Amino acid sequence: VNMILYAVPLMGVLALIFTYVKSAWVGKQEVGNERMAGIAKAISDGAMAFLRAEYKILAIFVVIVAILLALSGASEENSSALVGLSFIVGAFCSALAGFIGMRVATKANVRTTNAARHGLGKALEIAFTGGSVMGMGVVGLGILGLGTLLLIYSNMYGFEGQAAAVKVINVVTGFSFGASSIALFARVGGGIYTKAADVGADLVGKVEAGIPEDHPLNPATIADNVGDNVGDVAGMGADLFESYVGAIVGTMVLGTAFMAGSIAEGGSFSEDGFNGLSAVLLPLVLGGVGILTSIIGTFFVRVKEGGNPQKALNGGAIGSSVVMVILSYFIITWMLPSSFSYEDVLYGGKERTITSLGIFIATIVGLVAGTAIGFITEYYTGTGKKPVMKIVRQSSTGAATNIIAGLSVGMMSTAWPVLILGASIMISFACGGLYGIAIAAVGMLANTGIQLAVDAYGPISDNAGGIAQMADLPKEVRQRTDKLDAVGNTTAAIGKGFAIGSAALTALALFGAFMQVTGLTKIDISQAHVITGLFVGAMLPFLFSAMAMQSVGKAAMAMIEEVRRQFASIPALKAALEVMKRNGEKEMNEWSQADQDTFNAAEGKAEYAKCVEISTKAAVKEMVLPGLMAVLVPVIVGFAPKVLGINTGENVLMGPEMLGGLLAGVTVSGVLMAIFQANAGGAWDNAKKMFEEGVEINGKTYYKGSEPHKAAVVGDTVGDPFKDTSGPSINILIKLMSVVSLVLASLMI
Repeated sequence: VNMILYAVPLMGVLALIFTYVKSAWVGKQEVGNERMAGIAKAISDGAMAFLRAEYKILAIFVVIVAILLALSGASEENSSALVGLSFIVGAFCSALAGFIGMRVATKANVRTTNAARHGLGKALEIAFTGGSVMGMGVVGLGILGLGTLLLIYSNMYGFEGQAAAVKVINVVTGFSFGASSIALFARVGGGIYTKAADVGADLVGKVEAGIPEDHPLNPATIADNVGDNVGDVAGMGADLFESYVGAIVGTMVLGTAFMAGSIAEGGSFSEDGFNGLSAVLLPLVLGGVGILTSIIGTFFVRVKEGGNPQKALNGGAIGSSVVMVILSYFIITWMLPSSFSYEDVLYGGKERTITSLGIFIATIVGLVAGTAIGFITEYYTGTGKKPVMKIVRQSSTGAATNIIAGLSVGMMSTAWPVLILGASIMISFACGGLYGIAIAAVGMLANTGIQLAVDAYGPISDNAGGIAQMADLPKEVRQRTDKLDAVGNTTAAIGKGFAIGSAALTALALFGAFMQVTGLTKIDISQAHVITGLFVGAMLPFLFSAMAMQSVGKAAMAMIEEVRRQFASIPALKAALEVMKRNGEKEMNEWSQADQDTFNAAEGKAEYAKCVEISTKAAVKEMVLPGLMAVLVPVIVGFAPKVLGINTGENVLMGPEMLGGLLAGVTVSGVLMAIFQANAGGAWDNAKKMFEEGVEINGKTYYKGSEPHKAAVVGDTVGDPFKDTSGPSINILIKLMSVVSLVLASLMI
């Protein structure tokens, strides 16, 4: 046991060393010319300004919640005031992971652009290495934070016996609460920021002014590029960080139920070779080994000039997964007894027998389910695929039919992921009960390092293309960055599907842990208070999505007004736009000298900083209310019966039962809403991109600027807050509400 308690944090240290080495390597690559460096600096400054503004607000929230947790924990026998410290450490690690990822992403983008001037292979290497810093930073800080707290608390309170283990893990759950809180604010704030900038840049720049995406004349283009980082790097990193931590913590809580069980040979579970703690420590060990397999996977990502970047990235993810499967078998069969029994509260306290092979199968089920949901997501959102082509064809008759088609694709896309999730839940439960479902979530997330590296590669490549456009680099450079970006769109779609699948299983793991702590054996939906909780929970993702989209709408209106103001009131910009319209599709070297001089005179006249400021202020202001709702609603529902004096007699569990109904409602409704919104938005986005490359409808080819393209831009604008603000944020909403309930569970009974 002591060996594991010391070895796990060392795995986290190893990941952070890898992060430091790779970050330093990225920093040593050439930046490019002065213009490229200036654009990159503006993006980096904007990203860091947003993080500073966001973290100032979050610091106040963290301190207040930590104090409240410490006070509540001090009054509980099975907890401690140190749960407040765990919360602070979890919040700090989550924020630090976002900062590290953002820092290196804003370094890697311009270096990827510069490398693309010479070849595709080096550009891919830099973009992926930048992504791997984000990925390994997340898992490193997660394992280091959890492992260190577990080591400290086990030395303070002891770790032998079920009572001591329960107390230690209850205190550690604060870490997951801290991670989830920061993740939600990061996702919502980052989503509002990026979509306000994106909508403003698209509607005024593309539709009204008719200028290309990422054009230097567009005042919102720097804010748009900053948004790619705050939404898809820091936001996605925080999302998977808290999934990763939540799955491990939830599984550890459920693992304590085995400690009073017996093994097949007739001995007690305490004779498992780990003082009865094998099921508690297993998820931590799998997470630590996942760091090693993720590092191994990074070495599989290589591409030659003219090669396929998608195959290279898939090679890394698949190679890592294969190694993880093999190692998982040996770890699980080493740590767990071949067969053991325990009293399962969800079986009415009856004895249930579990095998180590069953736990291994549950782990594989999670890994397969996550991959399958990712590729189904890619099918519904991929360029050229049947669902996207349906939207493309219906764009020919206007924006209304485009939007109808996108909504139908998003709704249709919920079917297969839900069936896969249902099958994986049933198989995992049959193999290992609620612990089996939880370990399936751990299996899905064990390779988070490489999964997030592949995902974070996307926004780095997107930024690289933007810098190439703004710096007016040769066509072949933009073709290479476009090739990288096209792959990035696919990895982003797969990453969103993976995040949704992991959120569902993680929420179920935390829900199971909540039931175990409160002693709930069932949640009877025939009871009025339970069905009320169920309906309220099912409503929350809709209310949350509405709040997030309203926030995007407000911020986007301010951005649109600012871009229009600059186009109308800055003479140099106004003149340059007229020149561009007059010359149409002509190359710049075909323009008259006077037109070239007029256009060049507009360089640097756009007031990028004002657009960055609008997005930052709007995001920081608007993220607060949705975030507070996610934290306060479980507290109100769980404690209301007790506070009102109706939590007595036969209804002693009314609060937990009502909260259980709420968690069930928010999980089911939230998963469906997240899949629907993410896939509808992704499909709209790629339908628009197909017009930009040229697409044939009924024998006629349509390009950028055509009426069907304009309809597709409107659809994409509607889908932007779906796929990048409310959809991804719902993943965190359902996990945060579950972890808040778990942390406060013992106070409700």
